[in-house]
Amino acid sequence: MANNNEKMSREEAGRKGGKKTAREHNKDFYEDIGQKGGEKTAKEHDKEFYQEIGEKGGNKTSEEHGKEFYEDIGEKGGKKTARGHDKEFYQEIGEKGGEQTSKNQDKEFYQDIGKKGGKKSGGNQN
Repeated sequence: MANNNEKMSREEAGRKGGKKTAREHNKDFYEDIGQKGGEKTAKEHDKEFYQEIGEKGGNKTSEEHGKEFYEDIGEKGGKKTARGHDKEFYQEIGEKGGEQTSKNQDKEFYQDIGKKGGKKSGGNQN
């Protein structure tokens, strides 16, 4: 820390100011300024901006983490989703997914997955 005869560095001044702000403000203050900042950013940037920063973040995360990381967060997310939803929720999203798949796939797709399912279950392949 600088004494009275020395100038404070920008880094030190920033740290000192940040600590003072943290002491003087609560969670609501930070939520409020975060919301305001998010709204301003949303007004000033388009969809492509968010796609670009999302891609950069995704690439950086994939460089830093392995398969186990994604398995772990996927499992955590799945468990959290399961706690928050009931059987009807899964029936509804399953139905929507099935309808979308049927629009996008042909007869050969269903024959192929049927064969794969039959092989996996040990069924007869005539």
